[in-house]
Amino acid sequence: MTLVLDCQAYGSYSPAMNKLDPKTRAQIITLLCEGMAIRAVTRVTGASKNTIAKLLADVGRACAEYQDKTLRDLPCKRVQLDEIWSFVYAKNDNVRKAKAAPANAGDAWTWTAICADTKLLITTLVGRRDTDYAIAFVDDLRWRLANRVQVTSDGHRPYLAAMDTVFGEDADYAMLVKHYGSDPQMEKRYSPAICTGSSRRVVSGNPDRKHINTSFAERQNLTMRMHMRRFTRLTNAFSKKLENHGYAVALHQMFYNFVRIHQTLKVTPAMAAGVTSKLWEVSDIVAMVEAWEAEQATTYEIAKVKIGEGYNVRRIERYAPTITEYFPTQESAEAWIEADKASHRPGRRRLSEKSN
Repeated sequence: MTLVLDCQAYGSYSPAMNKLDPKTRAQIITLLCEGMAIRAVTRVTGASKNTIAKLLADVGRACAEYQDKTLRDLPCKRVQLDEIWSFVYAKNDNVRKAKAAPANAGDAWTWTAICADTKLLITTLVGRRDTDYAIAFVDDLRWRLANRVQVTSDGHRPYLAAMDTVFGEDADYAMLVKHYGSDPQMEKRYSPAICTGSSRRVVSGNPDRKHINTSFAERQNLTMRMHMRRFTRLTNAFSKKLENHGYAVALHQMFYNFVRIHQTLKVTPAMAAGVTSKLWEVSDIVAMVEAWEAEQATTYEIAKVKIGEGYNVRRIERYAPTITEYFPTQESAEAWIEADKASHRPGRRRLSEKSN
């Protein structure tokens, strides 16, 4: 990002930096979607780490907004819900002693909803694993569906309040509760606990008992860990910022739904669900992102005040009113611009005020 001032002390601050060509963009996106870390992508492509991070942010926002508009009136009949754990900057137990940890450091749970028939990843939400987020997640799910569905979740209690609040009796809802035994060999710290059995619990409606399972949602968790390096355990590739974590999830959802051919279906989940009639390529994602960038066209103008000291910043965005802010120094004006750009998180479902 650069700031260019003319002789009258007026300038423009625009995100239009030296732009990667579409072929390089497609290469970087492909590597990110196939599980490579940002530093590894840097070594393969030669692009800088900051360039890749900025591209991820732009692509993540564009993918989130595109799917927010496209994944509606879905013909799903059976939906499975689950959550997958990761963390930002540091694990919860280490946040207090971490240096310069951001306010939203710690556990970051990704809520997922998958259609059991088409394998479409309907919606995702990154945040805490509590009732507020459960309600927001289930609410977003409901307005994307075209008809009554059978919903299955694990035994996580916030789902009970969320399903009752959002669906009430308008869904056939059941829980699959798994029972785990204690591991006698405590040294196996990262080994999963032994599952000793499971029980099906009908909560509302009349769900088909043979379809009460969360296998597809749990398989999607594995897919996410395989395709996003920041979800891989015991590495230093974890997310350092919650925003980038959300961008990566949005990109993965787009790649999984529209580009990756499902091994069983022989088509992409988006094609199976009737969302699109064609097989997307990564170049199509690049074209979509470039069209989104053209629509954004947000620029910032910094002007020194004519009377007194200080600077005014004008935020000019297409289809939105112009915003003017005053700052005592040029440095504080530039800091506000950076913060304003970072505040645009992917998707309308990001509960930014609850992430702190």
